[in-house]
Amino acid sequence: MARNLDLTALRAFTTVAATGSVTRAAALLHLTQSAVSMQVIRLEQMLDARLLDRTARGVRLTPDGEKALAHARRMLTLNDELLDRMRDVAPEGEIRLGVPHDIVSRCIPAVLRAFAADYPRVRISLLSSVTTTLHQMFAEGRCDVILTTEAAPPAGGTELVRLPLVWVGAEQGTAWTRRPLPLAFENACVFRTRAQDALDAAGIPWDVAISAESSRAVDASVSADLACHVVIDGFDTPETAPVPHGGALPDMGDVGIMLLSADTGRDPTRDRLLEILRDVYGALAPATRRPLVAASGGLARIRS
Repeated sequence: MARNLDLTALRAFTTVAATGSVTRAAALLHLTQSAVSMQVIRLEQMLDARLLDRTARGVRLTPDGEKALAHARRMLTLNDELLDRMRDVAPEGEIRLGVPHDIVSRCIPAVLRAFAADYPRVRISLLSSVTTTLHQMFAEGRCDVILTTEAAPPAGGTELVRLPLVWVGAEQGTAWTRRPLPLAFENACVFRTRAQDALDAAGIPWDVAISAESSRAVDASVSADLACHVVIDGFDTPETAPVPHGGALPDMGDVGIMLLSADTGRDPTRDRLLEILRDVYGALAPATRRPLVAASGGLARIRS
């Protein structure tokens, strides 16, 4: 006998997952907290799986919840798209998308093209800044969807991909061999303190040679071989390249690209944008972490 999932329960589950709170989900869905909780419990019973961990600090997805979430979102998107198409409604409007400077150029053009093909009359207003500023804009309601780069998912956020951080410099540059190590960062860059702490732990002296408001100023300084910088692997500019330090500089670990969305109720256009962002950025996940290759002839000499 065929079993059918309840779309209302799916919507309650996805809203709780997006907000990280039954209380916030209830407000968005215009339901009582108990009604939302019962919908989620009903879905768990239908799937014979626990989807959420409920704690005093909120709710978190279980491994089964992570698996169910992607399917639930697709089912709701198809449901909403069918309703709109049968009513012959061409969606219009605007979605304000905030993206950190350093992860725009590689992926966002593909995201915008794919979205425009599905919803040509919906405008994406692209806002680019640093993660800390994007969080503030999101909290103030000035962005509908944001990507961030940080160590762990923020409340209500999901991780799209986790990638290593790498040291970059000018092509065939020598700035990385100088001591103190000259650094270039945006003033509010989330990797700045992390790089400085890693250098301190490794006993490597450093100096902030370039501190700028603009990522372009940082890129120009690095490409001129005036300083080194830290970026997410694969997001260096054409004028820069990963430094082949062979262990002379500290390992920077990895970082996640996170997704946050203001869940304001049923919105198939926003859901489609979220799906595209997950697909495009999720495709960057490496099968294995690629180690940096040492410079030919061994490690370059460190200059003091």
